[in-house]
Amino acid sequence: MKRTRVALALAPFVLLAGCGGVSGAPPSAAPQTTVLPTVTATVTVSPTPSGEISEGPGESELGPPTTTREVEVRRTTNNPPVVLGARFAKHPGFDRVVIDLRGGQPGYSVRWVPKLVQDGSGDPIDAPGGAYLQVTVTPANAHSETGSPTWVGGPVFHAGLGNVRSVVKTGDFEAVVGVGIVLDHRAPFRVLEQRNPQRLVIDVAH
Repeated sequence: MKRTRVALALAPFVLLAGCGGVSGAPPSAAPQTTVLPTVTATVTVSPTPSGEISEGPGESELGPPTTTREVEVRRTTNNPPVVLGARFAKHPGFDRVVIDLRGGQPGYSVRWVPKLVQDGSGDPIDAPGGAYLQVTVTPANAHSETGSPTWVGGPVFHAGLGNVRSVVKTGDFEAVVGVGIVLDHRAPFRVLEQRNPQRLVIDVAH
């Protein structure tokens, strides 16, 4: 297993961004930024106990995340993928949030914010918590070409897990989709990309 300051390669089919740094990095630490090429991989989903989400072999060996450092991955595409929804479940030592996608893999950032607000208007979102992660997915849309939402329900989806209290749709505007993760307390996290089908995985330690 080879570690760099930008990414951790676990297997040919798993691309892991944002696992460098040291647990407890201060909020002012510069986010990791990397520009990644489009890759193709096959992921096998293994059976898991009820109430857990498995997103590929070998991930059960990861253990809880160990860094609070922010993550940013930049990509461009002429055909933005579509966000279909978000799932979440509790695992030993961490909670998992999965953003399901259709199409290519978008760019994204995961940052600490003092509160969640509605994209565009800036209106505060009523989702109490002790800490907040803002996931910004771009380019991406959460609606069809006719304007019908592809991610229905919400905007607040109550989770009640070990640390994740809720997941929030914070916006879908000009090829930017916002997903807020409301936590009980600030904790280390990591970001995983998965393909076939496309999805973005955020793990947050308990």
